[in-house]
Amino acid sequence: MAELEEIAISVNSIENTEQIIGQLMDNYSDDVLHLVFSYVKNLTTAEDLTQEIFIKCYEKLGQFNNKSSIKTWLYRIAINHCKDYLRSWHYRKIKFSDKIWDYIPSKSKHIEEEIISKNVANSLTSAVIDLPVKYREVVFLHYYEELSLANISKITGVNSNTLKTRLKHARELLKNKMKKEV
Repeated sequence: MAELEEIAISVNSIENTEQIIGQLMDNYSDDVLHLVFSYVKNLTTAEDLTQEIFIKCYEKLGQFNNKSSIKTWLYRIAINHCKDYLRSWHYRKIKFSDKIWDYIPSKSKHIEEEIISKNVANSLTSAVIDLPVKYREVVFLHYYEELSLANISKITGVNSNTLKTRLKHARELLKNKMKKEV
């Protein structure tokens, strides 16, 4: 990835732009997909939005000004695109069906342990997804993407102290939700 960071992004040719976008997609497509899923809670929609985000990056690559890392720039575009989608008519008028949790039988001798651990993981994931967006965003970026609060502040444009408070509130909400389920 260091190669991409060192590339002086000059969009003199379509080939150079396509090469940079290709590298971005290779390196960050899964991360962006996970980020988008944390907003929209639907895999198919997340995949569609992720494609739209990379198209937007392709179109806006000439506007990248090296004031931040390319990853921060990409995440900022992704977050803004998700927020636009959540405000859109399409999202507000269409209800998505709930996820169906499928348990595939295991050949392991410890099936009960696996089911219990899978239930705990699903409960935690579900609890995070049920958080309000402002809390979900900081939890996802901090714990799943392992970004520092300073980097999250750059990505979201929110003050670091505000992010600390949101993270604290999110932990409390998750703790209370998990206690109720136990």
